[in-house]
Amino acid sequence: QVQLSESGGGLVQAGGSLRLSCVVSGRTFSAYTMGWFRQTPGKEREFVAAIRWMSTMTYYADSVKGRFTISRDNAKNTVYLQMNSLKLEDTAVYFCAGSPRDSTLVSTTTTYDYWGQGTQVTVSS
Repeated sequence: QVQLSESGGGLVQAGGSLRLSCVVSGRTFSAYTMGWFRQTPGKEREFVAAIRWMSTMTYYADSVKGRFTISRDNAKNTVYLQMNSLKLEDTAVYFCAGSPRDSTLVSTTTTYDYWGQGTQVTVSS
């Protein structure tokens, strides 16, 4: 049984920073492609960032490129999302996702088999 658990969300002023963490338990983490998605009420879950397994290849949505950084620590079974220069429009519930396959379709929700419960990020003016 694979479980993903996010933490690090909260309230931050515009221009500030937050770091989200996602701990993976139950399987060999290093073989996973990991992603971050976000969702606001009434909208579909949207891709934020991803990192492919056993590599340093990273992918970002245009809206966060240059501001957010995804990274992973296989020894700690943890993936991070460092969010800098936060904007009001970054407010959302952020979800961690994992896939046991190496896929180039990293921005598609159907690529991922496992999801965390989500963590709220609220950016205030």
